[in-house]
Amino acid sequence: MESGDPRYLKRRVKGCTLDVHPTEKALVVQYEVEATILGELGELMVGERKECQKIIRLKSLNANTDTSSLARKVVEECRLIHPSKLREVEQLLFYLQNRKQPNDNQEKKQISPQDFASYSGVELDEEASISNIDEYVELLYEDIQEKIRGATLIFQLARNPDNLEELMENEAALGALARVLREECRQSVDLATTIIYVFFCFSSFSQFHGLVTHYKIGALCMNIIEHELKRFDLWQDELQKKKKAYEEFSENLNLKKEHEKSFRKYQSLLTKQEQLLRVALCLLLNLAEDTRTELKMRNKNIVHMLVKIMDWEDEELLLVAVSFLKKLSIFMENKNDMTETGAVEKLARLVPCQHEELLSTTLRLLLNLSFDASLRSQMVQAGLIPKLSTLLADEGQRQLSTYILYHISMEDRFKSMFADTDCIPQLMKMLFDCGEKKMDVELISLCINLAANKNNAQVICQGNGLKMLMKRALKLKDVLLMKMIRNLSQHSGPTKSSFLDHVGDLAAQITDDEAEEFVIECLGSLANLTIPDLDWALVLKEYNLVPYLKDKLKPGSAEDDLILEVVIMVGTVSMDDACAAMLAKSGLIPALIELLNAQQEDDEFVCQIVYVFYQMVFNKATRDVIIKDTQAPAYLIDLMHDNNTAIRKVCGNTLDIIAEYDEEWGKKIQKEKFRWYNSQWLEMVENRQLDEAEPLLYGEDGESFMGSEDILERPDLFYTADGIISADGSISPDFYADCQGGDLGQTGYISSMSDQFVLAAQIPADRPISGYGFRPDEHFFYNYTTASR
Repeated sequence: MESGDPRYLKRRVKGCTLDVHPTEKALVVQYEVEATILGELGELMVGERKECQKIIRLKSLNANTDTSSLARKVVEECRLIHPSKLREVEQLLFYLQNRKQPNDNQEKKQISPQDFASYSGVELDEEASISNIDEYVELLYEDIQEKIRGATLIFQLARNPDNLEELMENEAALGALARVLREECRQSVDLATTIIYVFFCFSSFSQFHGLVTHYKIGALCMNIIEHELKRFDLWQDELQKKKKAYEEFSENLNLKKEHEKSFRKYQSLLTKQEQLLRVALCLLLNLAEDTRTELKMRNKNIVHMLVKIMDWEDEELLLVAVSFLKKLSIFMENKNDMTETGAVEKLARLVPCQHEELLSTTLRLLLNLSFDASLRSQMVQAGLIPKLSTLLADEGQRQLSTYILYHISMEDRFKSMFADTDCIPQLMKMLFDCGEKKMDVELISLCINLAANKNNAQVICQGNGLKMLMKRALKLKDVLLMKMIRNLSQHSGPTKSSFLDHVGDLAAQITDDEAEEFVIECLGSLANLTIPDLDWALVLKEYNLVPYLKDKLKPGSAEDDLILEVVIMVGTVSMDDACAAMLAKSGLIPALIELLNAQQEDDEFVCQIVYVFYQMVFNKATRDVIIKDTQAPAYLIDLMHDNNTAIRKVCGNTLDIIAEYDEEWGKKIQKEKFRWYNSQWLEMVENRQLDEAEPLLYGEDGESFMGSEDILERPDLFYTADGIISADGSISPDFYADCQGGDLGQTGYISSMSDQFVLAAQIPADRPISGYGFRPDEHFFYNYTTASR
């Protein structure tokens, strides 16, 4: 040995720290090993440091364990822990003793090897030792039984995570296992299951995924699952044939014995097959942590296989399959595959079930799928609405059930189906059980959606339902609850009439002192109350609402949502003659015209303001103000040919009435109608060649469709001197609705062509529906879509 060669190796442990294991009953010792090589004279030649970890598992620790005695034992047996840390060890043991176990309903990201107990096919009396690994590998080259024994002993070693790194370095053992699995997986289910168990232990840790992929175990598992599914179909067919033969010849005892024997054999084979499928799927689920690997599985029809496995009865196998589907469901391609394979129908049979974790996982998968409209439709067809409504009573599954029901309730066509279930009574109970605590957003959102349906609204308002909702909303100033009440107020019939007792409560909230969002909902609720028996004049006077309404009509005085609700409110109260006169005297009409100028690009504002003008022309006082003192008719003429259908309709109806009562404006309106019609005609003539226009203007025999009449002879474009409306303006809009529906056609009131404009007017019997608060049983006036809240 040369003088410079190393002579001594010095090893020192330092920096020992203690902590508890995050999931197991164990202590984790973190320490640092410092190894140095010294020369002949003691000089430092090479030095290296390595951070290490030791896990001390405390299997005997329970609620009755003496932590002081156990702490002394741990310190005595573990040389890494200095005696001075005895007190710290005792405190950590006390923490572990009192730590709550994680909720069983919480999902595990990966399934641990300890989750699998050895099944009957691989139980052995002997205990495996890592030092005998070479002997176990040699067994893999013997007959089937010896191969099973060797694989089982290796599996015992793999179940201990501390052995995995050493096994990973033994390429001979892993290569032999992969070879046997590839070549003999179809000869023995026990052998295939045991070998997959070994690789499953590796797959439970992300750092070993490359190892499992290297031996192509994932592809082998896919092939094995596909093969086992085919075997299952063959077993089913064979069993059905024997059952059918036995039923046809029930007196034949041999057939009966053969059927019973086949059924027992089938049950035994099915048990082993379920174990194999379960561990294979768990391994694949762990590998699917990498989305690239998951894509390869998808390309090999993993979704179809999993959906097919949903026909099994074993709850543990179903749990793995549903967990896998849940992970896959976040990608659209997989979701589409689930749609094609009818996954929802198979999942519906698991709701409800006794296995809590399976039920929770199934609901999470259904929640992921419920974002798709077609799958929501399948859920309804599978009868999930009453099933999920029942689960609302289960506190453990309530939240997930509420989420899914909320998604279903976004579809108007499904809302009425909730009325015949226990959903609404259960939701009302949940609302009132909240007391003064803040409600879950999901709960109130579901209630808001359901309140938009007339049948549901009647169920909600039964008994003291509406009274309790109003009491809570006004006490807590709850905006979302008031939004639900607003949806209730839009339904005609007994639901709307039940609001008569609460008009004063709602009107009292319309002040500058309240939050603007809350006032918007209260205004919207009041504006929906088009009830003939309601004395709006009394309400406006008692709560001094006219100055508030006038002030908020000023452009920029508040948010547009609030101003729009004020306009709608004015349109509703203007149906009352006394209210219309009160508003006209207050100078509210010029404020509306100013707002119309400011919001002329907003179709909804324009439509609702024009409707207010429409209501006011029926009252003599307000009619004179609009016609003689304002330029409202001029604005209406400009809007007569607006691109928005609803605006054209309301403008046309209003101008027809104005023309009847003011000859000067009648001529201007007539002139504008003729001018517009003439410009349309000239444009058509200029843009079309004669040969293109012939099919439109002439019949096959060359005769004009107009016959011998002048094409410009249009009686409906002119007004007659003798109108049908009396000068005092006492006829209400309902008269026009009756004319339009033909109810007066046989009484002689409308018979001449000169009165045809009344029929063309198509005056709406109610105010235009705002895009903010709509009635689901009526068509929209414009292209606004109201999203379910």
